[in-house]
Amino acid sequence: MNDTKQPVVLVTGASSGIGRVAADHLARCGFRVYGAARRPIEGASFETVTMDVTNDASVARAIAHIVEREGRIDALVNNAGFAILGAIEDTSIGEAKDQLETNFFGVLRVTNAVLPHFRAQGGGRIVNVSSLGGVFGMPYSGLYSASKFAVEGLSEALRLECRPFGIHVSLIEPGDFRTDFTNVRRRTRASFEGSAHEAGLVRSMKAAEKDETSAPTPEPIARLLERVLRARTPRLRYSVGMFGQRVVIVLKRVLPASLFEWIIAGAFQIPARASALSPTPTSGHSIQNRFA
Repeated sequence: MNDTKQPVVLVTGASSGIGRVAADHLARCGFRVYGAARRPIEGASFETVTMDVTNDASVARAIAHIVEREGRIDALVNNAGFAILGAIEDTSIGEAKDQLETNFFGVLRVTNAVLPHFRAQGGGRIVNVSSLGGVFGMPYSGLYSASKFAVEGLSEALRLECRPFGIHVSLIEPGDFRTDFTNVRRRTRASFEGSAHEAGLVRSMKAAEKDETSAPTPEPIARLLERVLRARTPRLRYSVGMFGQRVVIVLKRVLPASLFEWIIAGAFQIPARASALSPTPTSGHSIQNRFA
C-alpha cells in the first residue's frame, strides 16, 4: 500500500493524446497516477493499468487493483473516448451505439465503479473530459456531440447527487488541440462515395482538420486539470482552448438562435440553401411549396 500523502488519480484513455499528456503532467506534479488503457502503455512516467471502459469486468478488475495497491482512489479523470465522422443519416444504429458505449456508458461504468470507494473514504474528485462539441451540435459529428451532451447532463446531475458525500464533479470542455485524435477519428461506412452528404462532409472535414493541425498541443488541458484537482471547491465547468473557439459558449447563450446557427454553418462551410447540395425535385412542386 502507498502510505504517502500523494493523491491517487485514475486517468482513463491515458495511452495517447490528452490522457497521456495529462497523466504525465500530474505524475510530475506529485500525484500518484494510474493511467488506464486497453493496451499496454510504453515508456510511461506513471503507473499503468489495463482497462476497457466498455467492459464491466475489466473496469472492476482495474479499480480493485488500484485500491488493493493504494488503499484508496482520490480522483477519477474520465477521458477515454473517440469520435465518428458522418452525417446523422449516414450513421447506423450499431455505429451510434459504439460511440455512446465508449464516450457515455464508459464514463458511467467507471464512475459507478469508483463511487462506493469515494463514499467509504469520505470524498473524492471526478473530472469528466467533455468537449465544446458537448456545448453545441457539431455538423457531421452529431453522434460525438450527442455523447458529450449526455456526459454534460450526467455530470450536472451527478454533481448534485454526490454533494452530500463530499464528492466534487467537474467538466473540462476542450476546443481543438493538436493530438492524434484527428488521425484516428472514424468515418461511418455509409458516408463514403454515394452519400448525399459526402460533399458537405468533405468540406467540413477539411475546415476542422485545418483548425486541429494548427491548434496548440494539450499541455494547457493538463495544467487546467491539475488546478481543478487542487481546487478547494472546483466549479462545474471549465473551458480550455483557443479564444476564438471558446467564445462559442458565450455566443450560444446570448445570441438569437438563428444568428448562432449561421455562425456555426459558416465555420463548418455549410451552404445556406439546400439546393446547393440537393437534386432537383422530379415532381412539379417543391417540398417547400407543399408546406406553403
